[in-house]
Amino acid sequence: MSHDEALERLDRAACLELLRTVPIGRVAWADDYGWVTVLPVNFVLDGDTIIFRTSAGAKLAAVEEQRPLTFQADDVEPALQIGWSVVASGPAMVVTDAGELDSLEGLRLAPWVRDAKPAFVRITARRLTGRRIPLHPGGTSVQSVDEEGSAF
Repeated sequence: MSHDEALERLDRAACLELLRTVPIGRVAWADDYGWVTVLPVNFVLDGDTIIFRTSAGAKLAAVEEQRPLTFQADDVEPALQIGWSVVASGPAMVVTDAGELDSLEGLRLAPWVRDAKPAFVRITARRLTGRRIPLHPGGTSVQSVDEEGSAF
């Protein structure tokens, strides 16, 4: 089986379902010189859009400059050699509508860094793709090891 045959391509619904299972993703954008910045964010989904909070800095500047953003999240289990990755691309905007901000305040989106993150950013995923490496029966075995490193 080739590497590509081992990967399961995911449809939009499966991508959104998987994104709901993890709290951390990465946001990426390129500057005027083509240098790409990738930074971690904690996020939630609001319907089928990605929401994260940020403060003044590179992420907020990229959004305000209307740079194309790409968002990526994944989950892996190295011992079983399984995992998935979802990539979303689309326009991002700072949420400014008071009613919408009140609604977003109710989402469980607590930044891990305890500084003020006043800006909510919404990414509308115009392109949403994902792949999963599923568990293949017979392809993985688990062994117990004693203190000396011998299998038993």
